[in-house]
Amino acid sequence: QVQLVESGGGLVQPGGSLRLSCTMSGFSSSILSLRWVRQVPGKGLEWVSRISTTTRETTYTDSVKGRFTMSRDNAKKKLYLQMDSLKPEDTGVYYCVVGVPDDDYWGQGTQVTVSS
Repeated sequence: QVQLVESGGGLVQPGGSLRLSCTMSGFSSSILSLRWVRQVPGKGLEWVSRISTTTRETTYTDSVKGRFTMSRDNAKKKLYLQMDSLKPEDTGVYYCVVGVPDDDYWGQGTQVTVSS
């Protein structure tokens, strides 16, 4: 069965760092994309980063470029999001999302709070 489990969130001061993890299981070789998406209070869902398994490209939304780094460990079947220089505007629930043909799978999310 498909399963996505996120971890690594928490409370951090502005300028601090966190690393989020997402453990994947139950997927076939048909994975097309790997994403991080966040639910920002009062703003709704916002795309953060994406890896295309077709092109091997990693892309980021403008607001996190230069601060966040997305990566994948195939042996451990995990996704990571390294977040540096965090800002209060980064506060939200972060989800890993795996895209397969004609569908997306979501994890349960992990809370990130950036506050002094």
